Amino acid sequence: MSSPTHHALLSASSANRWLSAPPLPRLEQYFPHTTSNVAAEGTAAHALGEYKIHRLLGNEFKRPTSDYQSDEMEDLTDDYASYVLEQYHKAKEYSPDATIRVEQKLDFSKYVPEGFGTGDCVIVSDHLLHIIDFKYGKGVRVEAQNNPQMKLYAVGALEMFGSLYNVDEVETTIFQPRMANISTWTINAKELMHWANSELKEKAELAFAGKGTVHYGPWCQFSACNAVLRARFDYHHKLTRFQLRSPNLLTDSEVTEVLEHIDDLNRWAHEIKDYAADLAINHGKQWPGYKIVEGRSVRHYKDEAAIAKIAEEHGYHDIYQKKLLPITKLEKQVGKKKFTELFSQEIVKPAGKPTLVPNSDQRQSISKSNPQDEFKEEK
Repeated sequence: MSSPTHHALLSASSANRWLSAPPLPRLEQYFPHTTSNVAAEGTAAHALGEYKIHRLLGNEFKRPTSDYQSDEMEDLTDDYASYVLEQYHKAKEYSPDATIRVEQKLDFSKYVPEGFGTGDCVIVSDHLLHIIDFKYGKGVRVEAQNNPQMKLYAVGALEMFGSLYNVDEVETTIFQPRMANISTWTINAKELMHWANSELKEKAELAFAGKGTVHYGPWCQFSACNAVLRARFDYHHKLTRFQLRSPNLLTDSEVTEVLEHIDDLNRWAHEIKDYAADLAINHGKQWPGYKIVEGRSVRHYKDEAAIAKIAEEHGYHDIYQKKLLPITKLEKQVGKKKFTELFSQEIVKPAGKPTLVPNSDQRQSISKSNPQDEFKEEK
């Protein structure tokens, strides 16, 4: 089943955003919604994964084609399809009449005005409803625990299948192979529906009406109006209070507080610049104190063949360079498995540069000694 082309105002994929900042969906309607190569690649991976699941189920299904397909995508969609079938067979062992649906439209409009979404995989049987979501991205690790998108899919699935199966437990899984992440979370079905009838319904009605308060946080990251959110300005503006403090140097706790803002401040600076530049260049907006100029330009050949001919006619023959393709391009050309077989002994991956990150980061901590301690004498 193909995904719907129409997008709900209160979509499941943006649920974390509108549940935390209800006015955003209506504000975002005034801003352009752009697509990216990353999104297109994800769509291609979903289509290929859907095809492979249907084939494993013995269904006739046309294989999709896309410029984004690669050996990596082939391998990872194989893994996804195998995982889905494994979960389906487990469900059938417990309940022979278990049902599986792939790319299933789920309607949760009883709780969210005009709300619907597409579940990548829904497996339902007596006792258990299992929602599996395929995340092909590798930029942000996604966890299943208390994930609003997954909970909305589950609510929609319970509405669809609740009269056919006695479901008392809901399991949600994020399958994110490019980050080696399979995250699963379980919730009692009655507890989920209590959330739907109380917190979800109330906040969804606020969001649909464009009311409520915007609280700034990570949920705003992918908002179309994130660059000019006043809540974002207010969130970072509180750092100005450090100017009024004495002594003149920040304390360790104050430095830690500034660190919490650094990454988003950096992103915000670029987003504001892109936003202002787009309005000035493409829409004639005049920003006080700023003007549009021609940026740096790089010379390039109009016709490489003509350049080579002229050079050789004048006695210049050493005009070409030959070098290996970058690792990623060579791996794509050869194929991931063959690349590993042929070149694994000749590839080195040095340790990454030490980076300061929050404790919530999934990477393992490395210990760094204080240089001053190296010169201390043992007593």
